[in-house]
Amino acid sequence: MTGVQKIWRRTLNWNAIAAVGLIVSLPAMGADSSPQATLNTSKAGPRSVEPLTQRAILRDYKIAWGDLDSAFGSNSEAALNGYFSGNAETSIKDALSSQRRAGMHSRYLNQNHKMEAVFYSPEGDVIELHDTAEYDFEIRDGDKVIHNEHSIVHYVVLMTPGADRWEIRQLEAVPQF
Repeated sequence: MTGVQKIWRRTLNWNAIAAVGLIVSLPAMGADSSPQATLNTSKAGPRSVEPLTQRAILRDYKIAWGDLDSAFGSNSEAALNGYFSGNAETSIKDALSSQRRAGMHSRYLNQNHKMEAVFYSPEGDVIELHDTAEYDFEIRDGDKVIHNEHSIVHYVVLMTPGADRWEIRQLEAVPQF
């Protein structure tokens, strides 16, 4: 493992990551700019997920990953646009700070999210998702790729509704579900 990989893993504080752990694609680099994602809500409970809520969660999750991509591509927290809060926001900002200090940029390419809702609170104020994400991850020093790997990462995700969107409050990589 290179020193850069160690920085990313330690900074993200997601010790269970089997591979470097964020997914996005960088539109400016010519990659597919839209994350591919599916959401299965058939096993959610104790409340079922309404179709409109399901569409909103899927839409906002994809937007959040696009914003995450922009943030890591530009080393700017401003690109997060309020789709992350709580522990997720803190971890991402810490990772961005470390990336800036290292003078690097990341690319997350060819992402595909397969999500399953496993809990939806009776009040509708929190949903837990299990996301199996597959992507190609690059670390760049200027225009030079210094690390590239294909990864499959499992994330436990907690989302809550905000004023006008669903926000990711927790984003934790785990070895398996």
